[in-house]
Amino acid sequence: MKAKILNVLQTLKFSVVVVLAAGLSSISAWGFDYPARGDYALGAQQWADNCTRCHNLRGPNDLRDDQWITTMFHMRIRAGLTGEETRNILTFLQVSNDSHIGGEAVDSTTPSPTSTPNVSLSGKAIYDQTCIACHGENGKGAIPGVPDLGARLSQSEDVLLISIIRGMQSPGSAMAMPPKGGNPSLSEADIRSVIGYLRSSFGF
Repeated sequence: MKAKILNVLQTLKFSVVVVLAAGLSSISAWGFDYPARGDYALGAQQWADNCTRCHNLRGPNDLRDDQWITTMFHMRIRAGLTGEETRNILTFLQVSNDSHIGGEAVDSTTPSPTSTPNVSLSGKAIYDQTCIACHGENGKGAIPGVPDLGARLSQSEDVLLISIIRGMQSPGSAMAMPPKGGNPSLSEADIRSVIGYLRSSFGF
């Protein structure tokens, strides 16, 4: 009888160790590679479509990245978001965090694992792919907090180029534009093409 009890206790002890190991493994996964990165530009549009009806845009650093994860899991259920939409919006919010440094340009071009190179796209095509979700079809801003591009486009092409490459935040705006608009695959030629498209299309 004693031998059976000892055997049961040993089995229980082993089970507890297995459960603890699995828990630690899950915590590690949560911290380093979960959730998977989404699409920044789609996230900006999906934020505008799904979130701004009830929420004003928060300042970029109102929540830490891990707090945005918790918030988005909660809001996925409340708003009926798909997993892809949740990841995209989360990426949009977290990239805004990364880009907010006291209103100064952010010198960071960390590549996105989901980015793909552009192949000879026109300025309009690049704008539609990367910029329109936040800046809108006419450059006046598609979501709250995004400034009108009009005044900025009067600056020199080189100043605009540096601002887009590094990312920036306009004074008084809760929004921060990430480096290269969140599309690290853009080349200098791509960005100059976008600037040319903006000036010719919007009359600046």
